[in-house]
Amino acid sequence: MTDTDLRAFYRRYIDTLNAHDFAAVRDFLGEELTYFGDSVTADLIVSALTDLGATVPDLHWEILDLSVDGDHLAARLVNTGTPVREWLEVTPSGASFEIQEFAVYQVRDGRFAHMTNVHDSDALRRQLAPSD
Repeated sequence: MTDTDLRAFYRRYIDTLNAHDFAAVRDFLGEELTYFGDSVTADLIVSALTDLGATVPDLHWEILDLSVDGDHLAARLVNTGTPVREWLEVTPSGASFEIQEFAVYQVRDGRFAHMTNVHDSDALRRQLAPSD
């Protein structure tokens, strides 16, 4: 895939996430897939995203920066939402969050082969914790 193709691929992936069409995420996942270096199945990724979508029904991803290097993508995103179920050991309080996420991927044969992402969970918890 060219740089332009990879950028378009990733934007379609984010659009699919933002539509909360988590079953369709499977179309972006390779047969052999690792997440943080561990072998995972597409079913596991879809299940985790489906659960996350139920926990944060208005979850939204926005791409701030996207870099392509060969078959690797790196993205800086802003994630926003308001949990309606306990998440990260915080009971929902009606509070919303806005955090940055950093994600790195490798694409092979038009699908993700390796995925990893990080965000500041402590900052997220602080935003969600009820004020005293």
